[in-house]
Amino acid sequence: MNRPPFEVADIIRAHGDSFVEKSRSWLTWLHLRVLSAIEHCRTAALGGHRDRCRRCGHEAISFNSCRSRHCPKCQTNARDKWLAGRSQELLPVNYTHVVFTIPHELSWLALQNKKVVYDLLFRASSVTLLEIAADPKHLGAEIGFLSVLHTWGANLMHHPHVHCVIPSGGLSADHQRWIHPRYTFFLPVRVLGRVFRGKFVAGLKRAFRQGQLAFPGSLQLLATRESLSCFPPAALSSRLGGLRQTPLRRTRACAALPGPLHAPRRHLQSSPPVRRRRQGQLPMEGLRSRW
Repeated sequence: MNRPPFEVADIIRAHGDSFVEKSRSWLTWLHLRVLSAIEHCRTAALGGHRDRCRRCGHEAISFNSCRSRHCPKCQTNARDKWLAGRSQELLPVNYTHVVFTIPHELSWLALQNKKVVYDLLFRASSVTLLEIAADPKHLGAEIGFLSVLHTWGANLMHHPHVHCVIPSGGLSADHQRWIHPRYTFFLPVRVLGRVFRGKFVAGLKRAFRQGQLAFPGSLQLLATRESLSCFPPAALSSRLGGLRQTPLRRTRACAALPGPLHAPRRHLQSSPPVRRRRQGQLPMEGLRSRW
């Protein structure tokens, strides 16, 4: 492949300094780091290695890449290839985005018992979707979905939740027909929430009785209790299993992805609002605000 006449790195080398001088009021060190990475990508500044052909012995020097996800010559190309490959797997149907989350009162439990709680979150959410979708009263079909774990909310506080991307519909029992949802939405959110809450609480109690949950430090007193009555009431109330269900952009059976495969951020259930702090303070969970 021939090198294009102009690259983003050439523009940064020619006009990067003047741009930085004019934009210092809003540029951050992250912006400067990206500009520097693109400028020095695959140049002698990042070092290199010698390549030799095993057949003819020809040698050439290849400079190292910056591997920044913002660089058009590095991770951007890999991302575009990945998106093109995933677009081939999309069905020509609508997609639904469902989020399973646990309340903020149980975040400390997940933080100290990641393997147990995250595994339980995945299992309870997946079984809930499969059971409700298979119920003839709601859909009566076998569905498939993709689940992704997020452990942080939009405010960068610990907030475990699972995102599920689901085709709106499923296969019949004989796998010969595609069954479309009978509602304007995919599955009833209240039913999903009740079933998920029951399965998650049952799994949590089972893990508690089997001694799979760790209570380090000042939480050791909770391990001596015989039930989950030591947990905050709000943690096991109706807030557990808070869901969001949002339709995604309709996809077409083509190689190009029509848009980002995610719903607007307003569907997310974040942890309790944090009081706005003045610039210069560091909001860190468990620590007092410090300059």
